[in-house]
Parts: sequence; C-alpha cells; structure tokens
Amino acid sequence: MKHTLSVLVEDEAGVLTRIAGLFARRGFNIESLAVGPAEQTGVSRITMVVPGDDGIIEQLTKQLYKLVNVLKVHDITAIPCVERELMLLKINATTGMRSEVIEIANIFRARVVDVGEDSLTIEVVGDPGKMVAIVQMLAKYGIREIARTGKIALTRESGVNTEFLKVTALEAKV
Repeated sequence: MKHTLSVLVEDEAGVLTRIAGLFARRGFNIESLAVGPAEQTGVSRITMVVPGDDGIIEQLTKQLYKLVNVLKVHDITAIPCVERELMLLKINATTGMRSEVIEIANIFRARVVDVGEDSLTIEVVGDPGKMVAIVQMLAKYGIREIARTGKIALTRESGVNTEFLKVTALEAKV
C-alpha cells in the first residue's frame, strides 16, 4: 500500500539529504517527493509517497523522528485530504489534430501554456487520478515530454472524505 507522509522539518541545508539517506540505507523507495516552505518561517513541509505496509511506515516514522531537524511526521493516508499535483505535457499536435488535443485539455480543465509548430504544451493541476487519466487520453497523439511534481496534500479541516462521497454518489446512481 502507498502511504502519504507529511513531514515538517527545520529549513536547513542537508535535511533532505539526511531523510533520503535514511530511506536509502533501509532500502525503501520514495515514489513522490515535494518540498516547500510551510506556514511557519524557518520550517519546510515535505510531502512524500512511500510504498509499504503499516509496520514499515511506523518503523520509518520512528527513524525520521530520530533525525535532529525533523519536527513532526504525520501519516495522512487514511485522513481526508486535499491532494494536488502539477504536470506539464508536451504533445504532438499538428494543425489537423490540434483542436482535438485542446478539446481533451478543456475537458480536464487543463491549460495550453505553449504552442509550437507541431506541438502543444499543456498544464494540468489536480489529483493524481486526473493526471493518469489525461495521460491515457493524450497518449494516442504522442507524448514528447512529461514533467510532473510530487503530490502535495493538506488534511481537510471539514473532515469530509471526498473519495467516500464519490463512491456513495456512484452507488446511489446504480
């Protein structure tokens, strides 16, 4: 199972290296990683997606707390969250197929951010499922390049789990 960890760290040189080293020494992979300033000056938030069962994640959490600059580790996998990623896609788009590619981008509320002679660069922001879906839809045109951020997430203050609401709404239609 994939777990999403939100880690608050002191904003100092070498913190990310120590965290990555901890994972590497134990043979654990980090599937997604995003780092940026947190709400407090001098503190950064690291959001990472890590594969592993609950026992492995518990062990990693304890190891992370042993690092000097780690302030808080929170496994937010089972907590209602707002999750987002950013992706840029460069797609083959000759004059004849350009309108089709733009139409697909519009369906996903993506934006065309650059136009080339035979390509379009599209910006997509959304949950990780949206990223997978648009890549699948645009693959038939030929994807030249993809640049994708790691997942960022914050817990929902409302406590409402939108994934649960989606499933409930689908079941109500059936």
